[in-house]
Amino acid sequence: MALYEVKKIRNIALCGHGSVGKTTLLDRLLNFTGAVNRPASVDDGTSICDFDEEEKSHRYTIEAKVTFFDYDGLHYHVIDTPGYRDFIGQVIGAFRAVDLAAIVINAQSGVEVNTRRVFQEAEKAGIPRLIIINKLDAENIDFENLLAGIRETFGDRCVPLNVPIGLGADFRGVATTLKAESSVPGAVIDPSSISQSLMESIVVADEEVLSRYFEGQMPTDEEISQLLGRAMIDGSVIPIVCVSAKTGVGLPELLKVFDLCGISPDRIVRRAQKPDSGEWVELTADPSGPLVAQVFKTRVDPFVQKISFLRAYSGTVRTNATVSVVGERKGLKLAQLFHVQASEMIPIEEAGPGAIVAVTKVEELKTGMSIGDLVMPPIEFPTPMTGLAITPKSRGDEQRLSGALAKICQEDPTCRLDRDPQTKELVITGMSELHLQVIRERLKRRDKVEVDVKEPKIPYRETIQAPAEGMYRHKKQTGGRGQFGEVHIRMFPFPRGTKVEEFATKERFPEMKEVHYHEESNFLWIDSIVGGTIPSNFMPAVEKGFLERISRGVIAGYPVQDVCVEVFFGKHHPVDSSEQAFKTAASMVFRNVFQQAKPALLEPIVKIEVTVPADKVGDINSDLSGRRGRVLGMTSAGGGFQTIVAEVPLAEVITYARALSSITGGQGSYTLEFSHYDIVPGNIQKEIIEKAKLEEEEEE
Repeated sequence: MALYEVKKIRNIALCGHGSVGKTTLLDRLLNFTGAVNRPASVDDGTSICDFDEEEKSHRYTIEAKVTFFDYDGLHYHVIDTPGYRDFIGQVIGAFRAVDLAAIVINAQSGVEVNTRRVFQEAEKAGIPRLIIINKLDAENIDFENLLAGIRETFGDRCVPLNVPIGLGADFRGVATTLKAESSVPGAVIDPSSISQSLMESIVVADEEVLSRYFEGQMPTDEEISQLLGRAMIDGSVIPIVCVSAKTGVGLPELLKVFDLCGISPDRIVRRAQKPDSGEWVELTADPSGPLVAQVFKTRVDPFVQKISFLRAYSGTVRTNATVSVVGERKGLKLAQLFHVQASEMIPIEEAGPGAIVAVTKVEELKTGMSIGDLVMPPIEFPTPMTGLAITPKSRGDEQRLSGALAKICQEDPTCRLDRDPQTKELVITGMSELHLQVIRERLKRRDKVEVDVKEPKIPYRETIQAPAEGMYRHKKQTGGRGQFGEVHIRMFPFPRGTKVEEFATKERFPEMKEVHYHEESNFLWIDSIVGGTIPSNFMPAVEKGFLERISRGVIAGYPVQDVCVEVFFGKHHPVDSSEQAFKTAASMVFRNVFQQAKPALLEPIVKIEVTVPADKVGDINSDLSGRRGRVLGMTSAGGGFQTIVAEVPLAEVITYARALSSITGGQGSYTLEFSHYDIVPGNIQKEIIEKAKLEEEEEE
């Protein structure tokens, strides 16, 4: 039997911008509820949640941390999440595990860049939101203006459930706005002035209660709790509460609000998919139902190795149970379940719906993987776009580096590791320069591997813009048997997206015998040989010659794409012809004809979305134009911010974070995703080709 009744569980993620006091607030809650009995401070490195060395040295959260406590008959799981957009993947993963996003705002700073981002991500995750205004003990706070800014950004659905009594050094309590019938001495805003509109926004969800309310009968506390939770789940109400994590003022009232909202695991509608039929079914938080759980986070600990964090949605998971996993041939054994208190792990025997637990040393489990007979929707993490070519400082550490980076990529879905076959570089890609810097620090501390980094080469491609025709004869006599092979080809542009069957027709290629298509490079070649001028047993060697040249490139050493080649004639020698001879001839004829077909370089174009204060839009548009960008449109992001959508060459925004921070004073944010390849302008193409030739000469 599960340890806790589903209705008594509260799963909450603390999220928001950096330095708003999320970790301090959770440390204080753990102390206040008696879950942890030691002093905890981010500033002096004793925080319960920020226990990694990188977090202690930087004094900000890098990984989501799971904690739990019991208070007033309820069992809480609270996840502390990072505040910088560089680690947004940790927030997105945490949202899959919880039923409420508590967005913390600094009373001095108001709505900041990442506040908007986590608000949007919570909405995408389908979980209700609550706003916590923290640091009301700080100086120079204009609460009414702060409240207006929140409502301007997120709408009038943001309503205070309490208001501060005093501000700054005088902040000494909070006054509830629910059923408030009179003013409260020292309250910054008269709670009774908010009470009526707040109550109406809550009871409107139930016609009977609404009717009784307008007849003068107040709803019961139980009705308020039920209707407030319903309004939060459908997004029509976003409560605001006030605290000071530093002084502890407002903490008891915050916990009462968590109880009042009543957002328990059985109230959030979630669906999972039957793997065989693809049918979607609604999950029920029933301990005796079918087991459905999902891995929302992975951590590789140097002592206990791999830790997989699970959220259970249905059924009961037990220690030593063998569970089914979609995609795995046989079931996986979960040797031991753990309750997680930040860095500590407490063994437990079983966990039911709503539980957040961990299992160790199950190598097959990965973030996003579903456990049980149904499949949860995948967790959609943003695509990392900032890369660094990375090499170990010490010779012989290549294998250790590769293994250490693989572990980091297991932990962090917004981190990707690639070995570029073109440049031979090991490239680590993350969300930002800061993200990559933290990864390097972790490599040095945890895995004892120090590295050198440099900007990776841009993955340019080569193509042609006009048809051309030519031949090459490979003839060599070295004593004894010689080498002979002659290949004639016609080369055509083959734009990406062109259908093979519409391009390779008998009208265009009357002698066409076979069609060969390579999707990765969008390369099409057609065998139009008649009369055996090239014997069929040598045609695979011809194809190898083409593919070898495509991978090596022609004009600057970058892979070739979007090309069609027709092999229409050739010659062979009964003694001297060989596979190697025809492979060489094919590679050389490809090179020669490619150079006659108006060759060009292609560069990756990314879609960029930049969110900035409205008064910086002109500066950003001008900057993007200077980076060869093309603005596609602009939308309001609320709170005096605008989002600019543009397409820009990747080469121009490799280090965009620095420029954006400089232009906006740190208030701007952006996202990147790959869009397409496009022709590089002639003057820039010339520079790239000359640089490539120079590098090739230096290597020789």
